[in-house]
Amino acid sequence: MFPKLEDSAGYMTNRAARLFVRAIDARLKPVGFSVGHMPVLMALADGSERTQKALAAVASTEQPTMAATLARMERDGLVARRPDPSDGRAALFSLTPLALARIPAMRDAALAVNAKALSRLEAGERRLFLDMLGRVAGALIEEIGEDR
Repeated sequence: MFPKLEDSAGYMTNRAARLFVRAIDARLKPVGFSVGHMPVLMALADGSERTQKALAAVASTEQPTMAATLARMERDGLVARRPDPSDGRAALFSLTPLALARIPAMRDAALAVNAKALSRLEAGERRLFLDMLGRVAGALIEEIGEDR
């Protein structure tokens, strides 16, 4: 017999993660972003350039997923691609002025959703919750033997 869903750490964590995605996506859509863009935007927000491989590592995604994300972002005018001078097979990606101008809206959306999600916890509980999530993630990293 399975435990009740609300007694399952995996189920409740997955449910919360899906709700975070929906809430952030709803706030990002009006400015032309999606939650899938966030790892790329955050990695390049400082004006740096990175390869697709490096961005996939930052986002903890597979290369084909990152390739598709970057292709959509390039189509939408959010990233620019140029050849990597140190590796003729690779390209460097950077944010366009359009994307850079929208970074504050992304940050505000993420902060607002995080604040709402944690609003029913007291300050000490928030820190404890985040610390505990970090420990849970650490145990799972040990289990699977990697941290992509």
